[in-house]
Amino acid sequence: MNITHEPLPLDFYRKPTIELAQSLLGCLLVKETKEGLASGYIVETEAYKGPEDRAAHSYGNRRTKRTDVMYKEAGVVYTYTMHTHTLINVVSAGADEPEAVLIRAVEPHEGLLLMEKRRSGKKPRDWTNGPGKLTKALSITMDDYGRPLAEPPLYIAKGYSPKDISCGPRIGIENSGEAREYPWRFWIKGNRYVSR
Repeated sequence: MNITHEPLPLDFYRKPTIELAQSLLGCLLVKETKEGLASGYIVETEAYKGPEDRAAHSYGNRRTKRTDVMYKEAGVVYTYTMHTHTLINVVSAGADEPEAVLIRAVEPHEGLLLMEKRRSGKKPRDWTNGPGKLTKALSITMDDYGRPLAEPPLYIAKGYSPKDISCGPRIGIENSGEAREYPWRFWIKGNRYVSR
């Protein structure tokens, strides 16, 4: 397969989690499959700060089969299933610092016919405007767990620098005490693909 885009080096991911969550906005998330390539610009992310963050899967240094990859070096894929949807996270921080950034929404860029087929019957705006929707549209699955993001078939490439970034509380983490209020969700202001 010819690489259409140059994957970002693993060094890109070696920065504080909150900073990475903002740096990922505007980057291109790319997935290559037998059917072809599909990609989208990342327009919404959420940071999860590990052991001290009650909303993180690794809160209190919980280490399970599911969260094991969060303890690896930054720049690998952490996928997990929630209500039958696969969600994709970028592992951040350093080894044994189990932090990650959830990719919440992307703006479709390439492989639009593939996305339309995978999200059959949905309006284009609903193809990728949520964490479980974008993984279906791009065909990101649990098989991608642990992959390094610096090489195909699943990688992140340089995109554009957003003009205006907003931040606010994360979504869908009601049972996490004060962590509910942390302004660790970031999105490109005015982008129609932001989840809500």
